[in-house]
Amino acid sequence: MILSSQDTESIPDRLVTPEIEETEIDMDINLRPQTLFDFVGQEKIKEPLSISIEAAKGRNEAMEHVLLYGNPGLGKTTLASIIASEMGVKIKTTAGPALERVGDLAAILTNLGRGDILFIDEIHRMNKTIEEVLYSAMEDYALDLIVGKGPAARTLRMPLERFTLIGATTKMNLLSGPLRDRFGHVYHLEFYEPEDMEKIVHRNARLLEVTIEDEAANLIAGRARRTPRIANRLLKRVRDYAEVKHDGTISIEAATKALTMLLIDEHGLDEVDRKILKTIINAFKGGPVGLNTLAAATAEEMETIETIYEPYLIQIGMLERTPRGRKATARAQEHFNTIAQAQSALL
Repeated sequence: MILSSQDTESIPDRLVTPEIEETEIDMDINLRPQTLFDFVGQEKIKEPLSISIEAAKGRNEAMEHVLLYGNPGLGKTTLASIIASEMGVKIKTTAGPALERVGDLAAILTNLGRGDILFIDEIHRMNKTIEEVLYSAMEDYALDLIVGKGPAARTLRMPLERFTLIGATTKMNLLSGPLRDRFGHVYHLEFYEPEDMEKIVHRNARLLEVTIEDEAANLIAGRARRTPRIANRLLKRVRDYAEVKHDGTISIEAATKALTMLLIDEHGLDEVDRKILKTIINAFKGGPVGLNTLAAATAEEMETIETIYEPYLIQIGMLERTPRGRKATARAQEHFNTIAQAQSALL
């Protein structure tokens, strides 16, 4: 998911948000792997995807339509680009909200060549009228358009080249059944394993032409929320710190000081994450507390808490959603007790 400046007006700058901001797109592209061989992790997806690509190439056919779903920052856009590269075809990229009229979709589809790929990010946010037009394009490789109005209106069928639609979504439940059923391949991208995260940090350090120690790579990987996009962002910030405050090499000392300065703790929590948990623990005795009340107490918007902050806190077992509201878990309490003890030891 790409966040525009309008989307982020109510969200403070966060190093650990998995969404990509417009200012990061160019750098993000430079770090993306270009082949399945270079793509680290997601082993359950890579093998069947590789077989499907080879089979389609062997038959000289377009691939079946592909649906990729999972949290932001896990590689859906990267995989779409890799599929196009491996198939040797062109890719046209757009987003669900950007397709406002049927004419927008028609203009894109009629310009696709045989076997080309149309990648639609945030496909769950696509206009329902456009979605219905897309059905015939996906199944019959034709566009059914209504020309004229009233009694003079008629249906026009426009043939299309056989193409592959790759849809990406972070909210599978918001996709309609008829649209889901038209995808031949459906892949779920999961959070990355720690060893894969470390490989990604090492690989991207080489691309950034910076030397990094194994311990430092492990530290950055461990605080990146098992998400490559966050790892890339932290790596670039630590690199800057190492170049200015050290000799340019990312050592464990430089990485530790940089991440401490950035207020990213060992669980990948930033200042806002900790504020939400501490508010529940201190002001509401651990909860439960209603989302509306929590938003007022932390001066954050309800939607921001629910969609930006909560998912990771729930994933790592520090926050719990109950019918009566949000609760901080014993693990969250233990985390803050550890922080308090460490601070006391320094005094």
